[in-house]
Amino acid sequence: MSETRLFENLPENNVPERPHADVDQLSFERAIEELETIVKRLEDGKVPLEESVSIYERGEVLKRRCEYLLRQAEARVEKIALDASGRPRGTEPLDVK
Repeated sequence: MSETRLFENLPENNVPERPHADVDQLSFERAIEELETIVKRLEDGKVPLEESVSIYERGEVLKRRCEYLLRQAEARVEKIALDASGRPRGTEPLDVK
């Protein structure tokens, strides 16, 4: 039986959604706040195993969101260019790699 036929009779509402899709809409501040809460809960060691795994996975998604937003912010920042005497001579784009 082909893979296509395996799924052709499933109702549309059974199509799995992307887990943690809501994270894509979070601001940096909100994402880092939630990530810090998860870290504290895991460090306390009082979270059941299954929940620990689940919140750890969400923490990974939050971490990637924070890293993405930081890279975006860095790309927009300009650094001050100095002349030979150390005086500012203008700005130039930040070299982000």
